[in-house]
Amino acid sequence: MAKKPKKHTIDVEDGDAIPLEIEPALLAFIILKARAFDAKVAPVEPDPASNAADDDEREILEDYPSDLTETELRDAISELPDDASVDLLACFWLGRGDFTLEGWAEARAQATERLEDDLVDYLLGEPAVGDFLAEGFSQLGYELEDYAG
Repeated sequence: MAKKPKKHTIDVEDGDAIPLEIEPALLAFIILKARAFDAKVAPVEPDPASNAADDDEREILEDYPSDLTETELRDAISELPDDASVDLLACFWLGRGDFTLEGWAEARAQATERLEDDLVDYLLGEPAVGDFLAEGFSQLGYELEDYAG
């Protein structure tokens, strides 16, 4: 039986992206949804009935019950398998500055221990979660623009 290669060995000098258990495209989707979620504010007009031609510009940042941004974000995170959830949480911590890239293995180990708690509520309760995830994603060697089709 062939040995499985270590996926989390880090050589920060080679410039390659760190292999992840979470698909980079899925992580990019979560980052974009998290940024949209972070930008939401309470509606100024709970029931907008003004000129429909200019409502879209204002409504995009307002958090209406019919807006599925939070639901889509919660679903994407809650449906992750454990290994992918570990990478997501470790990426968040990396971007927030709790760990350095050289400490990626330690971040993953601590994230593994932390998974028993509700990851969705933890992440969505953190201000700027989207920006921290994006920063971690970048530090891991990924460009958000490559996945934000």
